[in-house]
Amino acid sequence: MPELPEVETVRRGLLPVMEGAVIARAEVRRPDLRWPFPEQMAERLTGARVTRLARRSKYILAELNTGETLIIHLGMSGRMLIAGAPTPGVFHHEEVVPQKHDHVVLHMDNGATITFNDARRFGAMDLAPTDGIDRHWLIEKLGPEPLGNAFSETYLAEALSGKNTPIKSALLDQRIVSGLGNIYVCEVLFRARLSPTRKAGKIARARTSALVPIVREVLSDAIEAGGSSLRDYRQADGELGYFQHRFQVYDREGEACVTPDCSGTINRITQSGRSTFYCPQCQR
Repeated sequence: MPELPEVETVRRGLLPVMEGAVIARAEVRRPDLRWPFPEQMAERLTGARVTRLARRSKYILAELNTGETLIIHLGMSGRMLIAGAPTPGVFHHEEVVPQKHDHVVLHMDNGATITFNDARRFGAMDLAPTDGIDRHWLIEKLGPEPLGNAFSETYLAEALSGKNTPIKSALLDQRIVSGLGNIYVCEVLFRARLSPTRKAGKIARARTSALVPIVREVLSDAIEAGGSSLRDYRQADGELGYFQHRFQVYDREGEACVTPDCSGTINRITQSGRSTFYCPQCQR
């Protein structure tokens, strides 16, 4: 599933053709994806202007001048693909032939066509009042954004205090910090030299606080690289992300640790049904 860097990369790709543009015509080609689409979604989108294109955790939020916000979740295999964008220097793709898994198509008044393609149909779209978006059931329980000011050293230390869960599980808890997924938590803990099995509440406050700048560094590096292309993920212009070429531990089971002077080997264990990659010699 795309994590925060992948979703942010897609948002940035959509920004030039969506923000400020009008949805001249919306097509909804099936009644549902992971959940049913809202009633009359095509009619509610048609004619609406996108006033702001934002992101909350792993959700893209298209604020409309109708007072509603279109919530987009990519799920396991969802893609937002752009064709026919007229802006010089942005995207120059020819119009594409409709594909089997093109479920929602937005025809923008600037000539761009934005298609939500989702082969596995684990993605989702919903419409909700903009002024109550923080109370939407998908968003209301999310923790602070890891790249925002609310995610501070003091906040994280207090949020983890007394937690008996492993630090990796705690960082994956979207109520503590939103948007982090399996790939980037593995990379964060490696850079922090913390074992993923350490109990979150037993880690010294100084080491807990040090996680905050490392989280931001890893996410910023991944966004700069266009995210990580594993399985189905593509950027909005169809290109791959490249952060997977910078992985230091994730998906490197049995390979040598990249830390200088470390003779360790990357191990893989399972935590809460997910693969965790780490160096038992470096990460304590």
